Amino acid sequence: MKRLLIVAHAPSPNTLRLREAAERGARHPDIEAVEVVVKPPLEAGPDDVRACDAILMGTTENLGYMSGALKDFFDRSYYPVLEEKQGLPCALYIRAGRDGTGTRRAVESIVTGLRWRWAQEPLILRGEWQEGFADQVEELGLYLAAGLDSGIL
Repeated sequence: MKRLLIVAHAPSPNTLRLREAAERGARHPDIEAVEVVVKPPLEAGPDDVRACDAILMGTTENLGYMSGALKDFFDRSYYPVLEEKQGLPCALYIRAGRDGTGTRRAVESIVTGLRWRWAQEPLILRGEWQEGFADQVEELGLYLAAGLDSGIL
């Protein structure tokens, strides 16, 4: 059984909808051999990363940067998992206001240092809330879980 870890900051009803959409996609009924673990960044840590086979991260854009909660997750997890989790497939969604590129660059820099492998380009959800954002994140969760389930990730 493979394990997909979803670590997503959800400080608002809409960002909670995104995290739930990621989980819904990852738990698609056609996915049979993937366990899904969902944690807020302040509750996730190195043991969770060690136990997973792929990770989906979600964050808000805060002042052109990732959420403090996701940064805290990286601060606590970086060195403890650096050597043993190289090559970990990962993906990211960002709930951004107008831009999201600073947030993307910051997370990409950390992921590069960890030597994780992008399973898909980061998904940036820009502008005013759109119902389609949840669909996009659900597809991302499904993509990662299906990749683990089929052995391509």
